[in-house]
Amino acid sequence: MSHGKQFTLYTHKGGPNGWKVAFVLTELGLTYESIYLDFNKGEHKAPEYTKYNPNGRIPTLIDHRNNDFTVWESNAVITYLVEKYDTNHKISAVTPEDKILQLQWLLFQASGQGPYLGQAIWFKVYHSEKVPSAIERYQKETLRVLSVLESVLSQQEWLVGGKCSVADISFVSWNNSAFGVIVADIDGFDLAKEYPAVHAWHQKLMARDAIKSVWATRTSLQ
Repeated sequence: MSHGKQFTLYTHKGGPNGWKVAFVLTELGLTYESIYLDFNKGEHKAPEYTKYNPNGRIPTLIDHRNNDFTVWESNAVITYLVEKYDTNHKISAVTPEDKILQLQWLLFQASGQGPYLGQAIWFKVYHSEKVPSAIERYQKETLRVLSVLESVLSQQEWLVGGKCSVADISFVSWNNSAFGVIVADIDGFDLAKEYPAVHAWHQKLMARDAIKSVWATRTSLQ
């Protein structure tokens, strides 16, 4: 790549998963160039992209200082970044036990939070017809995920190791979708009242310099 930065990040202006990776790159002070794929034009399914990511989704990261090593699936990308570049464990676990707990939460985010919230947004915003039962189902699943987080965060400040880590950061962009779109119209819903620990945790995450900077970029692109 001619941009001179260490990484190329193939992503999307709105999709939450690419922004998770941008958070981690920025937290670690790593330089990257974002290429925003246009889904309406099918750029994520074009051969020029699927040669890097056969799944045809985002994100995909190329590390130009590591022989153009290429990795896709957002939490695999995040794990690669902290394993290789977070040598001081700024935002990653240290002990073998905490590394497993970190992986546990990354897997829960990828299998529990992301898919259910993604379906909630699909049926609320993009589906060609309103299906109230589907919207209700995925709103309830969103609340269930928040309840899981609340049960842990009401007992401790961060998910793993007593500090902010990628386990926490991986939830940020999808949580913003949850709070802004999925549960916003539930009658009487009050995040701070019903999930106070999640609310406080999310506010601390959004106040981090790297996350604020990246989210401001996202906002400017909408």
